[in-house]
Amino acid sequence: MKKFLFSAIAALFAVTAASAQDAGSWAVGPRMNIYTNTGDAVVGLGAYGRYSFDGNWRIEPSLMALLHEHCSLDISCDAQYVFHVGSGWHLYPAAGITINDIGRWAAGLNIGGGFDVEVAQNWDISAGLKWQPMFDDIRKNPVVISVGASYKF
Repeated sequence: MKKFLFSAIAALFAVTAASAQDAGSWAVGPRMNIYTNTGDAVVGLGAYGRYSFDGNWRIEPSLMALLHEHCSLDISCDAQYVFHVGSGWHLYPAAGITINDIGRWAAGLNIGGGFDVEVAQNWDISAGLKWQPMFDDIRKNPVVISVGASYKF
């Protein structure tokens, strides 16, 4: 499990660093998630990257370490359509896929949205809410609240 976790983190950062030369197209940062509707709330800490295809469409892979009785992992990738609401404010709906092992490994969907606020020239603060309907019958589908920051380059 540890080798898998470190390999996945290394792959996320390697892909992000390799394309950092595209000015304004990439953003990376830390994130904290709270997974509700899982019996007890589970906290996740990790990182995410964003790649903007144009002014509105972007993709966001993320990797979270879930901190509960047995440390586990959540790997997600979402597509987002960004609405530029005002100077430095952005709203986005998001849809994507996820795999995690809250209890046992399963795959599912991400459906939700969020917003970004520019706090400095290259820094954003973001918050989001998504529902993760999973493709197994055993567990409840988590509702995930997230807060993070990103550095744009």
